[in-house]
Amino acid sequence: MGTVLKPDKQAFEALTKARMPFGKYKGCRLVDLPEPYLVWFSRQGFPPGKLGEQLRTVYEIKRNGLEYLFKP
Repeated sequence: MGTVLKPDKQAFEALTKARMPFGKYKGCRLVDLPEPYLVWFSRQGFPPGKLGEQLRTVYEIKRNGLEYLFKP
């Protein structure tokens, strides 16, 4: 049988509160970043570490049309 993945509620809540620490969108919540900006990162490479993983996650959620997950 396959592995069952369980969502990490705390990690997701942290993701919805995380803010961009640099650049044009400094201070903007990651979930509010425009999709073209995330697409650019996907092509150029996400930054290393936690920020990169968070940006990659937001990108995948938006790319798959699941933005409603960010709504309270």
